[in-house]
Amino acid sequence: MERSARGAGIREVAARAGVSAATVSRALSGNGRVSEQTRRGAGIREVAARAGVSAATVSRALSGNGRVSEQTRRKVRAAAEELGFVISYNASSLASGRSRNIGIVIPTVGRWYFSQVLEGAASALIEAGYDLTLYNTSDGPGHRESVLKEMLQRKRLDAVITVALRLTEEELEQLREVGKPIVAIGGPLPETPTVRVDEFRISALATRHLISLGHTRIAHIGGGEELERDFRMGSTRQDGYRSAMAEAGLTPEPQWLRSSEFSVAGGFAAAKALLADPSAGVTGIFCAADEIAVGAILAARELGLRVPEDLSVIGIDGHELSAVFGLTTIHQDPAGQGAAAVGAVLSLLRKEPVSGELLHGTYPTEFVVRSSTAVPPGFTGRTAT
Repeated sequence: MERSARGAGIREVAARAGVSAATVSRALSGNGRVSEQTRRGAGIREVAARAGVSAATVSRALSGNGRVSEQTRRKVRAAAEELGFVISYNASSLASGRSRNIGIVIPTVGRWYFSQVLEGAASALIEAGYDLTLYNTSDGPGHRESVLKEMLQRKRLDAVITVALRLTEEELEQLREVGKPIVAIGGPLPETPTVRVDEFRISALATRHLISLGHTRIAHIGGGEELERDFRMGSTRQDGYRSAMAEAGLTPEPQWLRSSEFSVAGGFAAAKALLADPSAGVTGIFCAADEIAVGAILAARELGLRVPEDLSVIGIDGHELSAVFGLTTIHQDPAGQGAAAVGAVLSLLRKEPVSGELLHGTYPTEFVVRSSTAVPPGFTGRTAT
């Protein structure tokens, strides 16, 4: 009975595929020679029939090679899922000359922002059927240069996504010469599609928020040297702070400017030193990252200060902890930035135009007001915003 049941199953598959039972046996067991077309062609034809398109369209839609409308792509994917069909990417790569592998060059995965960018990019690549090769550039002097050279020499990548990395014109030209599409996160890079937020604008916005509440003694805890090597994010956020203060006729005192690692521990240490300084007398702190801001809130609590009654704190990022601590922040959606970069890469690989926003615009952010900011102690009037 068992043999009969198995035999009936093979005959049914053979009839469905339009081949002999012996061919089905060889194709499924791997014993004997069967052409790749026979091994998977029937599946593609079945998906094509179910979706009402050609087999060539199915191949393009599932492999990502060639232009297919998004509506057709969704229809083909739905049909493939219903039929349990999985395209052979090895065969697709041989036919297209692509590796279906995207390289991501990133300073570190040990910081929240970078890990979130990587998570968003990885999810989008998996959904598109691509592998990811990660290159970490923070493992010592010269490592970044060797990573870029090794990446170019291997030529196993279809495209490259750089994160918070300034490439020299020579490095960019090397990538372009070998035909690798490039998309940047945290730029801009010259003539390169870039996903980036306006660091200056959002920093000025965070500072203006505190000023609008009536604060005049506002400190800034920014990033240290960690993120200054390439796009100078820490100094750009401090520039936004200084601009907003100057706009309001306020001059920061030297002791109001502190630096910290982008971590809760770093923020705690910097804020504790600031708040324990009797000459500072600040009523508000703009922190360059939410992790720093959470550390500042914890430092205030340890020193017996209430947030926001005695001290207002604002950050930037949209970290998960910001909701837990009631932190007012500017949400920049790093996972969404990673996914957007992958979308741009896939468009380039399909020879489709990339959104003008990625060439000339900035990634949208969201201002989220929570309970960590309020009017300063003893405030009785209003200030201009």
